[in-house]
Amino acid sequence: MLAILAITGPIFILIAVGFAAVRLRVLVPTDMRALGVFVINFALPALLFGAVSSGALAQTVRLDLLLPYALGSLLVAGGVVALAMTALRRKLQMAAVLALGMSVSNSAFIGFPIARQLSPDTASAALAVYALVEALIMFPLLLALAELGGGGGGRWPVVLRGIVLSLARNPMILAILAGLACSALGLALPVPVARAVELLGSTAAPVALFYIGGTLAGLKVRIAAGDIGLIVAGKLLLHPLGVYLAFLAFPAAGEALSTAAVLNACMPMMSVYPILAQKYGHEGLCAAALVATTVSSFFTISGFLWLSGAGG
Repeated sequence: MLAILAITGPIFILIAVGFAAVRLRVLVPTDMRALGVFVINFALPALLFGAVSSGALAQTVRLDLLLPYALGSLLVAGGVVALAMTALRRKLQMAAVLALGMSVSNSAFIGFPIARQLSPDTASAALAVYALVEALIMFPLLLALAELGGGGGGRWPVVLRGIVLSLARNPMILAILAGLACSALGLALPVPVARAVELLGSTAAPVALFYIGGTLAGLKVRIAAGDIGLIVAGKLLLHPLGVYLAFLAFPAAGEALSTAAVLNACMPMMSVYPILAQKYGHEGLCAAALVATTVSSFFTISGFLWLSGAGG
């Protein structure tokens, strides 16, 4: 158990430090936006580019990891949408918002720092795979469903064009594509530039965790216990189960990679969840769910590490 706490403890301590910094007014919530912009636009792209460009193409884009992880996430999202619209009588837009919170992990800000402690050699490349699944499959699909559910059916060309333009400007996607091109062509950066990219990428994990804590402290939470409990259970239990079942069906990745993928599914949802839901009027619910899921994930992540033996 001490070995597990040595893995999860530093993660949540850094989150707590960020939370305390905002609550004690050392920083204000608006300061967190600058940190988030730095991580998303600079630190994480540098990390992903370095990871993808430094390895052989076949070893970096692991289809035996990508396909089951995508399938498991889609299985959960589809099941949640169907359940919400039938048993819970929710409209498609709300069903898509619920599915977004239950099937897309915070792979970059929380998943990567944990994975790097367990498997430093493969964590960055695995993050690139998760980022591709989330940015190219899960986000476009669920946001398009939310738009359709809000009466945007007649605006599909506009919606799709907006999604494509957003992906084309996404720094993490651009960094992955640039890294893939360098890997395929056998190109290498000059040593000073490569070292600068490495230094920039090394800041991603600690700054991201501090940002998570500060963001949680600045959220305005409204309680809706039933829906919050549903989202928490779906993200921390149903998503890992869906990914686990997908790897049972397609076990080619091997036990170590499949365990790492299920662990990534155990992470809370991405920190921009309330921001994405704001457009549809559900930011209060999603903010409360983000807080509850992040706090609860300390226990579920530790429990998974203990059950799987991944924590040593």
